[in-house]
Amino acid sequence: MSKTVQKITLSPSRDIPFNKLVLSQSNVRRIKAGVSVEQLAESIAQRTLLQSLNVRAVVDAEGNETGMFEVPAGGRRYRALELLVKQKRMSKTQAVPCVVREGGIAEDDSIAENDERVGLHPLDQFRAFLTLRDLGMSEEDIAARHFVTPAIVKQRLRLAAVSPKLHEVYAEDVMTLEQLMAFSVNGDHARQEQVWDNVSRSGYDEPYQIRRMLTENAARASDRRARFVGLAAYEQAGGPVLRDLFADDDGGWLQDIALLDCLVADKLKAGADEIAVEGWKWISVAVDFPFGHANGLRKLEGTPAALTVDQQTAIDTLNAERDRLETEYQDADELPGEVDQRLGEIEALLLTLEDRSMIYDPADIARAGVFISIDAEGRLSPDRGYVRAEDEMPVVGSDAAEGGQTSGADTASDPAHRTAITVAGVSSEAAGEEDEAAKSLPDRLITELTAHRTLALRDALAQHPSNAFLAVLHNFVLATFYRFASSASCLDIAIHTLAFPAQAPGLKESASARAIDTRHETWKARLPNDEKDLWDTLAALDGHAQSALFAHCASFAVNAVHEPASRYNQGRVSAHGVASRLEQASVLARAVGLDMVQAGWRPTIDNYLGRIPKSRILDAVREAKGEASAQLIDHLKKPDMAREAERLLDGTGWLPEPLRLAGAQVHSSGQEAEAGHLPEFLAGDRDESPEDEVQRHSVTAE
Repeated sequence: MSKTVQKITLSPSRDIPFNKLVLSQSNVRRIKAGVSVEQLAESIAQRTLLQSLNVRAVVDAEGNETGMFEVPAGGRRYRALELLVKQKRMSKTQAVPCVVREGGIAEDDSIAENDERVGLHPLDQFRAFLTLRDLGMSEEDIAARHFVTPAIVKQRLRLAAVSPKLHEVYAEDVMTLEQLMAFSVNGDHARQEQVWDNVSRSGYDEPYQIRRMLTENAARASDRRARFVGLAAYEQAGGPVLRDLFADDDGGWLQDIALLDCLVADKLKAGADEIAVEGWKWISVAVDFPFGHANGLRKLEGTPAALTVDQQTAIDTLNAERDRLETEYQDADELPGEVDQRLGEIEALLLTLEDRSMIYDPADIARAGVFISIDAEGRLSPDRGYVRAEDEMPVVGSDAAEGGQTSGADTASDPAHRTAITVAGVSSEAAGEEDEAAKSLPDRLITELTAHRTLALRDALAQHPSNAFLAVLHNFVLATFYRFASSASCLDIAIHTLAFPAQAPGLKESASARAIDTRHETWKARLPNDEKDLWDTLAALDGHAQSALFAHCASFAVNAVHEPASRYNQGRVSAHGVASRLEQASVLARAVGLDMVQAGWRPTIDNYLGRIPKSRILDAVREAKGEASAQLIDHLKKPDMAREAERLLDGTGWLPEPLRLAGAQVHSSGQEAEAGHLPEFLAGDRDESPEDEVQRHSVTAE
């Protein structure tokens, strides 16, 4: 015999005038959350009441109905209707759809209604917003009707535009919301799916890694090329820009690199055309030149253009203000913020005013050239006055020209004469006589005689250490400061200056690069213009000065860069040779007491923290500041984690492994450092995940 299934009976529904309803004390909701009463009232005004109230009849002491009804479930809807009545937007006798409940426990009904309510899945909301827009609603209208900001609507619509295949992955909880956000940076569905296939199999699926792959063929808006051309000009030329609506994208990514390079080339060419009218022999144009690109070229000594009266007045005024502030606060332990800021502004203004154009001799201009590049701020950066070895002018003797001395400009404008002089090297009467004397003997005999002289000179030099040092110094200085000259040292010793294979961010602007350039220019000013006078000049220096100059020249031969062996000498250096070179670099670093912290390096987002995974960021903070500080940021998203790690590591002296001295101890205070606090907006991330944030803005029943 089959068992009879008892059928349920639903509570009846009735339309009850609002003034017959009262809020029940059995409603379990006490804390406001989600959509406010004001927003709910506005929604009811726009759409009417979408969900009935749950009510119970109010009875008197004898159990008789009084005609009033209490609301144990639906209290926020009741408050919203009450607000509409107060605003006179709804009559107090307006019939309200109600489900009349009998039996059971009112508090149990209230709990069940709240617990059983399920908000929209984020993907449903994304698609719903897209449907509303397709039906003609603007982003602003959608935002107003659903009580979110237009920016949130734009974000939801961007997520709705991600590949439908990735939507399915997200709906099955295989992909996180943060990952889906990362995919929205590039609207190419095929590329999105390709990247997901790669990262899901490789495990390198952090959102920042996804963004990097989706933008790897684009240039950041902060790129010097983009800043040089200008984002507006690029977009006006039809260039598309990728934007990230979920993270700071620093202006976005310029997607059409070919167009960007074309615009850069055109603008650089225009700048070169303007400078070409000055009469320079050559101009070399590039977005950026590697460190040491001018090695082997002679720099012209120009004369700074005279200051105008207004410029000199401004400089005097700024200097006076700086002196006054420095005197006023000379005894202060720390400068007030506004004073420190003003001193920085004064320095910047003085640099601008004192950065005057240089005036060169027209004859020098006719044989020299200009390097034109783009600086780190995206500005045109012309570097004038470099002479190549083949363009050097000869020393004109008294009998050089029968019809009068040839001018530098005329010599530079005569290609045949110029080439001849470059090959000849010198044009002196003494040199001509020496050549004639040499030609009077057979070459074989001269070779044999000079072999004897070479051997004797080696023996003699070995017995005079001071002269040996001076000879090597002379060789070094010729190679470092006189590469354009015709003279050569009799010592077969060469300094090979490294052309860095990778241009690290900020390399040319680093404290080390500035110190090297300053020291080089200082020595250059002390050395003679004519290399023939060099030996006497070096011999006149005291021992300390000779040693300092020797060290400066020798430093240009240092190569401690880690690169595959194939990158050096066209592969002639073995892997073992490269490793040995790096080991010797470590020995040298210990010998000179190299400290990269004192050299000015510190970990930043650009040079390290933004280019490593989160686990390594946490390891760095843990090493430098202790476990408490690492736990302080371990819940953050990658960009926020990198930014906070930069703050935490500042001043700790922490260095990554490639910058540490081999065998040196990792910097540590020896005890757990104070963890400190995160900014409030970041600290809150621990309690609210991206999914929570989306759910918070989702359309709910209440």
